[in-house]
Amino acid sequence: MVKILVIDDEPAILESLNMFLVEKGHEVFTAETGNKGLEAYITEVPQIVIMDIRLPDLNGLDILQIMMEKKDASKIIMITAFQDMETTIVAIKRGAFDYIHKPLDVDEIEKAVDRAVHILEIDQNTPSIKGVASRKTDPWVIIGQSEKMRNVFKKIGLVCKSRVNVLLQGETGTGKELIARVIHMNSTFKDEPFIVFDCSAVVDTLLESELFGHEKGAFTGADTAKKGKIELAANGTLFLDEIAQLPLNIQGKLLGFIQRREYTRVGGAKVHQSSCRIITACNCDLAKKVRLGEFKEDLYFRLRVFMIDVPPLRERLSDIPLLVEHFLSKINAELNTQVTKFQDGVIQILVDHNWQGNVRELENTIVQALVECTGSVLLKEDMDKILATDEALPEMGLASYSLAHVEKEHMLKTLNNLEWNKTRTATALGISLPTLRSKIKKYDIHPN
Repeated sequence: MVKILVIDDEPAILESLNMFLVEKGHEVFTAETGNKGLEAYITEVPQIVIMDIRLPDLNGLDILQIMMEKKDASKIIMITAFQDMETTIVAIKRGAFDYIHKPLDVDEIEKAVDRAVHILEIDQNTPSIKGVASRKTDPWVIIGQSEKMRNVFKKIGLVCKSRVNVLLQGETGTGKELIARVIHMNSTFKDEPFIVFDCSAVVDTLLESELFGHEKGAFTGADTAKKGKIELAANGTLFLDEIAQLPLNIQGKLLGFIQRREYTRVGGAKVHQSSCRIITACNCDLAKKVRLGEFKEDLYFRLRVFMIDVPPLRERLSDIPLLVEHFLSKINAELNTQVTKFQDGVIQILVDHNWQGNVRELENTIVQALVECTGSVLLKEDMDKILATDEALPEMGLASYSLAHVEKEHMLKTLNNLEWNKTRTATALGISLPTLRSKIKKYDIHPN
C-alpha cells in the first residue's frame, strides 16, 4: 500500500479515482485546489501524486516544479484535457512521471500507478552505486582491469617514452582515439597539439590539402592559404583515424613525409618540416590490405613501428561493470540525470549482450537508458526494451545468408526505422558516420 494524493477541481474525478485507488489497496487523499494540494503534499508526504494541470488557483506545472524540488520527490502523474505539445514537453521536462489525457482511461491510470509502485519498491530495496552521485570523471581515462586491458596499459607506458609511430588496430568503437590521446597526454610533448583527422571523412580530392595544407590560388576556391593537419600538429601528435581509407596516391605522399620529415603545401614550393608523432588507427586487418595491394607495404611498416591491438568488448566482459559505473557518473553530470541505482540483473543483461559496436555502443545504450529513466533506478525491463530494438532475422534460410547480406539487411532496416537519419543510424549501429556512408555506398543501399 502506498499513499496517493489526487489533485483535481472536478468532484466526479476525485470521487471516481478515490474509489478506484482505495479498492486497489492504496491510502488516498484528495484536494480540489492547488493550495490545498500543496498542503496535503507537505503534511501527508504521498509517494504518488495524480494532478490536473488546470486548477482554479494555481498552475499544475508550477506545483509540479515545487514538488520535484523536494529531496524525496513523489512520482507525479499529470492529467489534462488539453493535448498540446508545449504542455507535454514542459511537464516531462520538469520531472513528471507520466502524462495522461482526459477523459481518463481507468486502464491507463492503473498501468501508470502500478508502474510507479513497482519503481518505488525497487528503489527502496536497491542500494545506490557507491560514489556515483559525487564522483568526478576524467574524460581522458581508460577504464578496465581485465588482463587484455592491463596489457594495453603496459604498451601505452612503453610507447610514451619516445616519438615512434604507433598503429592502433581494433574494431569500431573500442576506444582507439581515447588510447591515442592517453599516449599523447603521457608523453614528454603533452603540451604540444593533438590533432585528429578522419581519413574517411574527406573526399579524395581534398585529402592532400587537408593533410599538407595549400597556398592561395592552388586550386579553384583556394582564396587563402591554409595550414594542413601535419603543420597544425607541429611537435605534437597527429592521429589519423581510418587510415585504411587513405587513397594510394596520398599514401605515397604520407610515406615521403615520414621518411624525410619534410613536406610542401599544395601549390607551394617552400619546404616545411615537422617532427610530429603519427598515431594511426584501423578497424580492419591492415596487413591483409597490404597483401591485396590496397595499402603500401613501406608505409605500413613505417606506421606500425609500435602496434597495439585494442580488444573488443566481448573479450573483456569483466570490465563492463566498471565501464557502466564510469558512464553513469559521466552521463549524470553531462545530462543532469539523477540515476544512481541499477535493479539487480541489469548489469548481467549488459554483460550477456552482444556488443557489436563495442564500448561506444555500450555508452550510447547507457545514455539512452538514463535519458528515458523516470527516477533514480534503472529497471531490468527498461534495459531489455532498449536492447531489443532489432527484430530477429527469419530463422528459415538463415544459414544461407552471407555475412555481407546480413549486414546490408540490418543496415537497411535500421535506416528505414530511423527515417534515413544517418547520424542516428550510425549511433544505433555503433559505427562512425563516415563508416556508415562508406557501407551505404559499398552495398548500394537506397531508400525504399
